[in-house]
Amino acid sequence: MRRRSHAWLLILAGLFLTALLLLLGVKQILKERTGNPVYREQAAGTEAEEELEAEKEDISRPILQINTEEGADTAGPGGRNPEEQAMDGEASGSRSVKLLFGGDIYLSDHVLNAWQRGGGLEGILDDGFRQEIGQADIFMANQEFPFSNRGTPETDKQFTFRLPEDKVSVLQAIGPDIVALANNHALDYGEEALLDTCRVLDSAGIFHVGAGEDLDAAKKLEVIEAGGKKFGFLAASRVFPKGYWAAGEEHAGMLTAYDSTVLLEEIKKAKEICDFLTVYVHWGIEKSTKPESYQRTLGQQYIDAGADLVIGSHPHVLQGIEYYKGKPIVYSLGNFIFGSSIPKTMLLSVTVPPEGEPSLSMLPGTSSAGYTRTLTDEGERQAFYQYMEEISFDIAVDKDGTVIQTHSP
Repeated sequence: MRRRSHAWLLILAGLFLTALLLLLGVKQILKERTGNPVYREQAAGTEAEEELEAEKEDISRPILQINTEEGADTAGPGGRNPEEQAMDGEASGSRSVKLLFGGDIYLSDHVLNAWQRGGGLEGILDDGFRQEIGQADIFMANQEFPFSNRGTPETDKQFTFRLPEDKVSVLQAIGPDIVALANNHALDYGEEALLDTCRVLDSAGIFHVGAGEDLDAAKKLEVIEAGGKKFGFLAASRVFPKGYWAAGEEHAGMLTAYDSTVLLEEIKKAKEICDFLTVYVHWGIEKSTKPESYQRTLGQQYIDAGADLVIGSHPHVLQGIEYYKGKPIVYSLGNFIFGSSIPKTMLLSVTVPPEGEPSLSMLPGTSSAGYTRTLTDEGERQAFYQYMEEISFDIAVDKDGTVIQTHSP
């Protein structure tokens, strides 16, 4: 029995030893294949950090490598240098600009009474026109009177207009950013009243063009920046009763359009400065819905010289629209805020996009007892658009009031 027990002990010891040797062999094989597990984790962590740092370096590294060494070509994509690309970036951030134009404004007794009755601006302009003006980047109209407490009325003139200086608050409420002063009422009360007008408008923060203390002031270009562009404005008159109303080197007056030599030269110079140039001119025959042949000739000359848009006033009624070389001539916007009755009026909206041609649209209206309102009845609006088509040249007006050129320039 003792021998048999001893034998079993030897067998068990052998089996244990064999199992131990096998286990050690497997562990060694695994160690040779995988190495130290802790080291591998550390190594993997280090490689991940190196990859992350490499990604950071790639992110901070400019995609476009520009050699700035002297004499090197620094042009980027499209052959443009960095400064040009920066300018392109500014241009791409520009936006469309809305210009708004109205016709004649005269704060007559009818208008001032309506102002008083309505408690302010609401008494002379409805919500539609007020909102349109409020949404415009630049609103321009023709101021058909002087602001002054001085002067004597022009002799041999049927109608002479003048408003006390404190009434400029009414004009401010209406909201023009700039007004044309070149018209047949600017000097109704003489040079003193004209100079007072310029001073009052300056104090009120309203730009003005077309008249001033001398010829240099009358022909001065006014530039207003909006949407990343420079918008220029000039004004002149081909309607005034006396020759001495024309500004001279040493006396006040307005820029004349009877002889367009100076105006055409100013247009050419202005176009070198401006991205978009408007010429507002007083011309035509009162109460005539058809432009005179000279209006069409002058309008084309202004565009040939560099104007992008020509706006007319004086007839006190609407005249048509014509495109010349793809640029619009609006022969008369008629009265906007004036007397007791204005059967047809409108505001003209001109949208200037960052690139491409401007678009025109009409906001039609009417006025009575000094109160000017938009046409809200759809039938009246469509009849208005049809009327404007009839008195214009080769244009159509869609149902929303957008002006469409119907012939190629």
